[in-house]
Order: sequence, then C-alpha cells, then structure tokens
Amino acid sequence: MTEPVRRALLSVSDKTGLIPFATKLVSLGIELISTGGTAKALVDAGLPVVEVSSVTGFPEIMDGRVKTLHPAIHGGLLGVRANAEHQTAMTTYGIRPIGLLVVNLYPFEATVARGASWHDTVENIDVGGPAMIRAAAKNHDDVTVIVDPVDYDTVIDELASSGNATKLETRRALAAKAFARTASYDSAISQWFASQSGELFGSYFATGGSKLQALRYGENPHQQAAFYASPGMGFGIAVARQLQGKDLSYNNINDTDAALECLAEFTGSEHAACVIVKHANPCGVAVGANSVDAYRKALACDPVSAFGGIIALSQPLDAATATEITELFTEVIIAPYADETAMEIVSRKKNLRLLLLDGKPISGPGLAVKSVGGGLLVQTRDTMSVDAMDLRVVTKRQPTTSELADLRFAFRVAKHVKSNAIVYAKNGATVGIGAGQMSRVDSGRIAARKNEDISRVAGLDKPSIRGSVVASDAFFPFPDGLLQAAEAGATAVIQPGGSMKDEDVIRAADEKGLAMVFTGIRHFRH
Repeated sequence: MTEPVRRALLSVSDKTGLIPFATKLVSLGIELISTGGTAKALVDAGLPVVEVSSVTGFPEIMDGRVKTLHPAIHGGLLGVRANAEHQTAMTTYGIRPIGLLVVNLYPFEATVARGASWHDTVENIDVGGPAMIRAAAKNHDDVTVIVDPVDYDTVIDELASSGNATKLETRRALAAKAFARTASYDSAISQWFASQSGELFGSYFATGGSKLQALRYGENPHQQAAFYASPGMGFGIAVARQLQGKDLSYNNINDTDAALECLAEFTGSEHAACVIVKHANPCGVAVGANSVDAYRKALACDPVSAFGGIIALSQPLDAATATEITELFTEVIIAPYADETAMEIVSRKKNLRLLLLDGKPISGPGLAVKSVGGGLLVQTRDTMSVDAMDLRVVTKRQPTTSELADLRFAFRVAKHVKSNAIVYAKNGATVGIGAGQMSRVDSGRIAARKNEDISRVAGLDKPSIRGSVVASDAFFPFPDGLLQAAEAGATAVIQPGGSMKDEDVIRAADEKGLAMVFTGIRHFRH
C-alpha cells in the first residue's frame, strides 16, 4: 500500500500554474518545502512554506549552487519505505520522507537560444534539480515526481481522490517522463559544449527534445509518431504557428520542412520566392516581382504534382496570392506573415493548414541526425551556398549574364531535390525537375518529358524547356547525361565536376555549343 504524501518539495523555474497547484496541496494537508524564488512566490501568495535550509540545517551557499544537495533532502527522496535498513537510517539521522517532488530546471535551452555569454550559459546549468529528479524517479515506488506543469491537475486529482496517494502506474509514467527530461537537458548541455569547443563528433553523442505534438500516425497509418523540438533551435517548422486547418501530419511536417529548407536558399533576395513541395521534393520553385508572380511561375513547372502539395513563401501572404493558391487543393501554406484579408480568404478552406513563422528564421546551423539499424548517422547540415562557391567556366563559350543567374538559381534548387537530381530553369523559375532516379540520365529524361507534356497542355508552341539551363547535383560520369540535356534544349550547364570523364563531358559540351560551369561542390540528398 502506497504511503500518502505528507511533504512536497517544490523548486521551479517555470512558475506556470504553481500557486493554484500549491494551494490545493496545502488544502490537502501536505507540507510545502521550497527554496529561492519558488519559496518567495509561495510566501507572497500567503502559503505556508518550510525553507530547505530549515530541513537541512545548512544555509544556501556559493550563490545558491549548493542548497538541496544534502542527505536530509536526498535521503527523503531515495529512502525506500519498505526497506527496514533504510527506515532505520532515516530515523537515526532524522530524515523525513518526501513523497512529492516538483522540479523544472534552470532554462538552459532558452539561455543558449538567446545567445547568452559563456558565463551566463554555464550558470544556467542546473545541478541540484536533475539530481533530485533522478532520485525521485528512481524511487518511484514511493515518490511522485513532476517535471512539467501540464501534469499538475492529474496528480492533484489522484491525491484528492485517493487519500493523498497516487497510483503506481502514474508514478511510473511520471518517472519515465522525468528521466527523458533530464536526458534531453543533458543532451542540450553536451551539444552546446561540443559546439563551443569545435568538437562536434566526440566519443559520445546525445540528442533529445521536447514533444510539440502527438501525431495520429507516422509516414504510414501502421506507424506511430510524434513531433519533437530540438533544444535551443529557434528556427524552421518547429517554431511555426498554426492559424487554422487540420492537425499537421507526419508527412505534412516532413514536406513543410523540405519546402522551408529550399526556401532558405533565397533568404535575403530582393525578389519574392515560392517553393512547392510534394513528397519532400520540390515540384516547382520560382522567384518573382511579388508572391503571386512567384507562385504562378512555380506552379507552371508542374501543376499536376502541385495538387495536394506544400507551398512556402518568402514574403507575407497577401490577398492576391491567397486567392490563387486556394483555387488548387493544397495541404499547407507557410509564410512569414499573412494580412487580414489573406487569412479570411484561406479560412474559407477549413482543412487548409496555414502556418506563420512570425519573422523567425527559416533555417539555421546544426546537425542532421538519421536513424539507421543499430545506430545514428550524424553530420553537419548542408549550408553551403552557391554564392560561396568558386565557379569555374570549363567550356569555350562563357555563359551569358542571364544564363549565369539561372545556373545559380537551378543549382540552389538541385541541392534540395533527391538524388540523382536534374533541374532545368529559365527566367528565375524551374521548368523541369527530375528526382530520385538511380540513373542521372533517367532523371534528366523525366524532367524533359514532364515539361513536354505540361507545355502541350498549356498550349505552348514549343516546350518551355527550350532555352533553359540545367543543374546536376553531382557530376556527369559520362557525356550521355549532358547530351540528353542538350537534346532537351538546355543552353548551359552547372555541375560539380570531378568525374574521371570530365574531359569527355567538356568536349561534348563544346561540340554542342553549351556553356558549362563547375562548382567543385556536390549536393547529394538522400
């Protein structure tokens, strides 16, 4: 039989819901132990509080670094009630049991996110909090531990209905959550130290996060899934605010992330940019004079694949763009902001998800982590921009100014297309995208064939791919891929170079009158 809770220790940085929760504890006859800012908040609310220093007989020292690290506290948390030796020790040393621990930790992740100094960041590493959490969670047969204010009501309800006791299954669930919280906290600390020292890949690697959303299912209905926020990363899909529409699915989140990553290539551009993504691949990307212009150009690349896709905009969503987007079935729109009229237009599509970044960054630095059988693959994110590359013209003909602009544009997009990737572009818009084929030639053929079909349906005199430029995410191993692009109508090529057959490929480009640029950088994406 679980002993009733008679004493609770409360020490929280996040004081959300603290006073109502503590008030109910007092009404149940539970003694409150606390310290520091938490104790002050409780006293100011008129609640009776026993200071930790009164329990330990020892004052807080070293700027509060040492206050709860004492046998009177940890013995009260770790002492097993059914163990006679433990009970004898507690009696001998005057240690009273603590049946409820409520702790949330110093805001280390938030401190890192705001770019604090080394000293301030280190001072926000909690030591006593994790120690108490782990002690209480280990002794969950006897102690209830809370690390999240969302659990206050559950615990209060059980205490009130069970004579100040909680259910074992509740304590085990809370213990699991507590250990996950300290693990996530420690991972944030270890990653920060690694980033500061420059040693990203040490002997141990820890990763963690806080759950943002429980998902109905994963990539497929038979898979379970949830969405977590990485500590200290204030950018991307994880910080977007959903204004309306159905709950985001696993695939929605994955595709929206892909759209934002591609859109980030155009951060700082004077032009509006639009990215349309389907199954994590761009199916249309463009820059334009404004958002509606960019959307129209992006949509023209592949209006069939855009059906049910994700649309990401670099500029605020306005009425004109919202009107056109809502003419097509779309899963998600994400933009920096949206004006009132645009939001009203989108609201007519009840299921359409509208996400706003509210000025937060689209993308950022960090590590990419991929789960593999029995382990993790970890690498730095691919943040290399074509603007930072030493472009080298390797053909007799130099690209024209407009060709060079489109070559840069196409290579930005190719970086975000699954390998093997071929991207045709013209006038700041994709006109053909071939993705994910085992053969680079096949990717090129798919891009060209889709453009021919779309141009025919649009009533064009000739395929819009004629007079375009082409980008390849990796080198052409043989001239066949380049010759296929020339046959499709490309006039200039951008690729990393580095093949043993580079000279043959260059010779083929010269024979076809193409201009070709080597970047020296590959952009595989799997």
